[in-house]
Amino acid sequence: MTSKHTGWPAEIAIDFGTANVRMIHRDGGVIFDEPSLCCLAGLRDRPRFVAAGAPVYAMTDRTPAGMRVRRPLRRGVLQDIEAATHLLRYAASQAIKRRSFRSPRVMIGLPADVTQAERNAMLTAAQDAGLNPVCFVPEPLAAAIGANLEIEAPQGTIIVDCGAGTTEVALLSLGGVCLTRSLRGGGAELDAAIIDYLHVGHKLLVGRGTAERIKYAIGEASSRGGAADPVDVKGRSLVSGLPTAIRIAPIEFAEVIERHAQHIVDLILEVLAQTPPELSKDLLGQGILLTGGGAATPALREKIEAGTGLSVTIANDSSLCVARGLFSLLQGGDPAN
Repeated sequence: MTSKHTGWPAEIAIDFGTANVRMIHRDGGVIFDEPSLCCLAGLRDRPRFVAAGAPVYAMTDRTPAGMRVRRPLRRGVLQDIEAATHLLRYAASQAIKRRSFRSPRVMIGLPADVTQAERNAMLTAAQDAGLNPVCFVPEPLAAAIGANLEIEAPQGTIIVDCGAGTTEVALLSLGGVCLTRSLRGGGAELDAAIIDYLHVGHKLLVGRGTAERIKYAIGEASSRGGAADPVDVKGRSLVSGLPTAIRIAPIEFAEVIERHAQHIVDLILEVLAQTPPELSKDLLGQGILLTGGGAATPALREKIEAGTGLSVTIANDSSLCVARGLFSLLQGGDPAN
């Protein structure tokens, strides 16, 4: 599998997402899994590295002047090569503490429709972090492998990879991507929509971390069969300017979530409209598989089924599908070279 899909002998794979970065070793599985965050201090032209990964999560929106938390990826696209380099170097240093290799060969998951400029940016960041040489794998393909789909079969399968920064819809057959479309906006966009709703509807200003916690609370309520326990929300009142806490019923966010889900449905419909007839016929039996951390977004499954008429399945441990697929590729056989 490794030689067929990547053509490269790799020791480590990297699932570099907008929300989390994961390093997977060929022999040990996931050896690093932390938030895609980096904190730098000092001048913009010569910033000093402070921290990266999990230690930075608590620093978000709490840094003093001269110190800044940076997110290397936005909407699934690498926009800060410097922060990405520091984060990858930190991740490699943490992983190498438990391994004996040096300068490991790596494969990196990227969106299926990544541009050459985006590919070059990731290549630069990885090489500057001392990870050489590098090959790339389409993330929907890795997610399908991680979800144990029989992608080598001559039949069509649609996978929807719901990430924090990108939602990708991919039609797969015979071990490759036949058609793909992406929405540069995933779970992070839903967080932003929740922030906007609280801003406009309740005159309450909250940070990204609070919005993320609200989203998870709504998801837990939905998984319990819709139990509408109120959610405690803390932030700053835009009326008084003072710290404020309010309680909100999850049902209040139903319209926000429905709008987010509809964007994904529209993306799937676009792919279905361009699917060749024989592959389209296959989908009646195969249905649609959801992977990624956003797969469990409340009402998403029901909205897709209603909009497409196809059955929808959520992969087990959906947020780890890409990582599991990359691990499978790493173990897929001896490289040709």
